[in-house]
Amino acid sequence: MPGDLLQSRIVVVGASLAGLRAAEKLRDEGFTGSLTIVGDEPHPPYDRPPLSKQVLFGKVPAHSTGLPMRRDPHAEWRLGVPATGLDTGRKQVLLADGESLPYDRVLIATGTRARPWPHPQEAALDGVFTLRTSDDAELLAERLNAGPRRVLVIGGGFTGSEIASACRERGIEVTLTERGPAPLVGALGGTLAKLAAAMQRNHGVDLRCGVTVSALRGNGRFTGADLSDGSRIDADVCVVAMGAVRNVEWLTESGLAAGVRGVACDAGCRAFNMYGIVTDDVFVAGDVSRFPHPLFDYQLLSLEHWRNAVEQAEVAAHNMVSPEPGRRPHLAVPTFWSSQFGLNIKSVGVPTFSDHVVIAQGSLEARRLAMVYGFRGRVTAAVTVDMAKSLEYYQNLIETAAPFPPVSGASDRPPAAEVPVPSDVPDPSGLYHGPTVALTGHLPDRRLVMMRPTR
Repeated sequence: MPGDLLQSRIVVVGASLAGLRAAEKLRDEGFTGSLTIVGDEPHPPYDRPPLSKQVLFGKVPAHSTGLPMRRDPHAEWRLGVPATGLDTGRKQVLLADGESLPYDRVLIATGTRARPWPHPQEAALDGVFTLRTSDDAELLAERLNAGPRRVLVIGGGFTGSEIASACRERGIEVTLTERGPAPLVGALGGTLAKLAAAMQRNHGVDLRCGVTVSALRGNGRFTGADLSDGSRIDADVCVVAMGAVRNVEWLTESGLAAGVRGVACDAGCRAFNMYGIVTDDVFVAGDVSRFPHPLFDYQLLSLEHWRNAVEQAEVAAHNMVSPEPGRRPHLAVPTFWSSQFGLNIKSVGVPTFSDHVVIAQGSLEARRLAMVYGFRGRVTAAVTVDMAKSLEYYQNLIETAAPFPPVSGASDRPPAAEVPVPSDVPDPSGLYHGPTVALTGHLPDRRLVMMRPTR
């Protein structure tokens, strides 16, 4: 059996971070069989975080963010050819060019795409952008280089906030709209969202919260937007930053537990079918996956994090070529970082899995702090602002289910200096964007009708 696994046919669908790292890991594990990597974009794998963190600032060109290869995966690359279907019965990946790729095991790593503006005619206006791919970043950077009078950003999540930060660093006027009460509230809760709102306004962002964009205006070219409060924004550029859509449409007829929240899998990255039965030849990794984690009540986690894509891909690759006794679970604690408006924000754990928060170090006024999140009396997450060195300590508290609030020694001030307050995590349906870490409940997404034969 081990020899068969190491000499079989594997197809990786998704040629981004998770797909590349999985392919490399397969070879590291001794896999010598046929390896094919399928990608819908024509570009080799590239790094996405620099698109909003560096490319828009004009520091690096959009197409110079290629991912370094740790080793040659010796794969057949099928780039620019999207997968259109997965036939799990015949074990074939169906491609847009009509070809089908046979497999013994397949890894689904198709990730996400930017959620588009819902009105196609308005979305097609010249000057309306999304930001997900290197092509997106290149076009948007060119438009920012032209010096627009004002940029409208729709959505106050991490991507939208980073875009607004890049605009202000360039000296461009920017308006950011968020239907929730504050930017980043869906990811960090209400307390830190207040800091984010103050930070943006202090840097000259025209921040509009609690409103929605009802229409984009223009005659062929974007000129402005109407808001739900009756006001109008005049702008030359609009960036729609309303979150991500998981690339699962190609799996509609596959029989897998795939839905708008992603593809459900077990902790070993094996996909579930639509009845909740684990498969043994279909694996999932990266942003498109949702998997159980014991630290968070075994609810399925859906992550949009760079580090998770790498770690989960490596676990999936190991398990694809290992017999049952040698497989291992993906149990890494989620981590994330963002740079905006001169501040470095890092998180560990799942801030949305909380009922209270406490500032364990620093203060909101100093704009340098460590905020710890708790759920039912135990630590579940921490977020630092310009205090990243403390994060490892709080990660240990999360991994050991330490009591919340943190005991004496977890703070640089007396324990009574800060009192826990409600984390104020909003309902995601009231936001323009979802959090980058989401608890997605249990599977499957769709409701099934069970048919029983009559006697």
